[in-house]
Amino acid sequence: MRTDCGCGCGGDATRTSAFVRPRFFAGQLLTEDDLGLLVDYMTAKGRLHNRSLYGPGVVCGLGVTCAPCGGGTVAVHPGHALDCAGNDIVVPCTEQVDVRAMVREQRISALGVDCGEDCDDEGGRRYGLYVRYHETPVEPVAPYATEEPCPSPGCVPSRIQEGFRFVVKCDDFEDHRHNPGTRLLASIGDLARADRARTRDRRLEYYRDALSTASAGTGRTFRFDAADAGRYAASLAWLRRNADGEGPPPPPAAREMTEHVRALAAGVARYDTYDAAGQERLKAQYPDLATVQEARGVLGTACGRLREADAEAAWPDPLHRALAGAVVTETAARVVPGRDDADAPLEVRMVAQGTPLSHALRVAFRADLGLIRQWLLARLDQAGETGDCRLRAEVAAVDVPPPLPAPPPDSVEKATIAEAQQIAEAAGALTLALRRFLTDAACATLNPPCGDCTDTDVLLARLELDGCDVVRVCSGTREQVLPGGGAYGEWLPKLYRLRELAERVCADPLPRSGQPALPPQGDIARPYAEGLLGDWPRTGDLEEMISLLLTPAPGETPPKALHEQVYTTPSEVTDSIQELAALRTRVAELTAAVSGLGARLGSAQAQVGRLSERLPEDLGSRLAQLEGGAGEPAGESSAQEGPAKPPAKRTRPSRSPKSGETP
Repeated sequence: MRTDCGCGCGGDATRTSAFVRPRFFAGQLLTEDDLGLLVDYMTAKGRLHNRSLYGPGVVCGLGVTCAPCGGGTVAVHPGHALDCAGNDIVVPCTEQVDVRAMVREQRISALGVDCGEDCDDEGGRRYGLYVRYHETPVEPVAPYATEEPCPSPGCVPSRIQEGFRFVVKCDDFEDHRHNPGTRLLASIGDLARADRARTRDRRLEYYRDALSTASAGTGRTFRFDAADAGRYAASLAWLRRNADGEGPPPPPAAREMTEHVRALAAGVARYDTYDAAGQERLKAQYPDLATVQEARGVLGTACGRLREADAEAAWPDPLHRALAGAVVTETAARVVPGRDDADAPLEVRMVAQGTPLSHALRVAFRADLGLIRQWLLARLDQAGETGDCRLRAEVAAVDVPPPLPAPPPDSVEKATIAEAQQIAEAAGALTLALRRFLTDAACATLNPPCGDCTDTDVLLARLELDGCDVVRVCSGTREQVLPGGGAYGEWLPKLYRLRELAERVCADPLPRSGQPALPPQGDIARPYAEGLLGDWPRTGDLEEMISLLLTPAPGETPPKALHEQVYTTPSEVTDSIQELAALRTRVAELTAAVSGLGARLGSAQAQVGRLSERLPEDLGSRLAQLEGGAGEPAGESSAQEGPAKPPAKRTRPSRSPKSGETP
């Protein structure tokens, strides 16, 4: 398999092509092409090293100061600079630069005509003073006569004089410095959209394992331990003091009350997963559980007050507001009334883990999964280059549940185990995919790209003119050549820390998505979801790496945001999607109704079977005949029972004669 096809494999040549140097040997006939190739080779190699190892900017010197006599002239002192093509620019002595004449020349070149305007009428103008590499053929020599059919007439320059010239341009220059955050933004796109997807992914992380456990642990007991007993006692004591009151609680009190309701409801829900004997054992081990009925009443009072609170003021973030609403709705519906069936439903097992799952929250999770998957696919398509070769195919293969319309307020519709498992599996796959995408994007920033050179002028200083006079010179913002090149110069202070983080983040094996392992029998030990209603801090090596890349250090240029075109979905398409979601919901309801009718029919058939066993034998055969519906001939069905009785005579009903008829 050929692997040395270079740009012929489909790539584009963006850098210097492969170098060819001459090879000399004894008896070789040397021509100007051979010697010219040697010069070109050495020159191109030197420029490549300058461009890639050092980058454009001022190496030393080249200070710009005001001229002794003032006016529109400045002095450029000796120094050395490199342009973005790798050319050396050497100013050997101090040069007096007439900025006024250069501004006039720049205006003429822009307008195409000399308007003869007086510069005294304008003030406060800003320009950039640049130095540009310039080559001049010098020392012409008359060539000897050759056998060429068309020899060069006259003299031919025998040397190339490397020099420079100064130019003045408007105060905007191309910054060749590379900020690694710019490359990260090129991968993740608009920062607000990326943060929207990452925040929703963070919320789903709290529920992923809880959904899997609640779905797989049907009929199982969720262990109530000493930590649960401590939360139960502390939250019950707090709510005893604060649940009652006049009017809705203020926002700070509403937030604290919601957290205590969640903790107390989790303890009561774990208690409800035990059978009667298990509950008695828990009361003996933890005496505070003797107040379970009181706790239900306190929870009902607290939920009533929280319904009156200003949710938007208490929870400005809509994601946390939805979680707080689920705490109130599910506690009032699943915990306050107590158990009314032998098996605690899935919602009770979710409350027991501190992750209540309401109807509205299930609808929000479906929308979140669709948003994360769509964002990942869009970024993988637009970014193009990735080091995780299978990521896009795996994201496209994730089975995301379809969206549903918004439910009515305080809906307590129960979830099915299949729905909970589908949400958990999709959340696990997309959470892992998002981490893999961010890891790949962060690690790619440690390799600065080769810059494309479109403007070879090197900025020396920024000039401020008042009329025709230069009033201020500023050289502090120009590019400086640093070890490792200008591409590294922006983030040298971060480089070592980024390398250390990359060794741990980028070199680790890819994580695998899986469901939490449950014991084959006995209680299920599940931790309480601490911090569900908190600030969700982003910690870990990957988050520190992203923060280092996107947070400018003192004096560092900020990352350049990516300007993307925003595509809006037409209202007709949005309405069709909502109608399709409503239709899917209706189909699901009809399917559930048919399943219920099937169950009722099976129950009715079982009752008929039990009744047929209790009836006498002669009535049993007749009942079987009636259930068959077809009705066999009487002679065949009763041949073994003796002669059949003649059928009863059918009498016609009498009617009164109409007028004109004879009775």
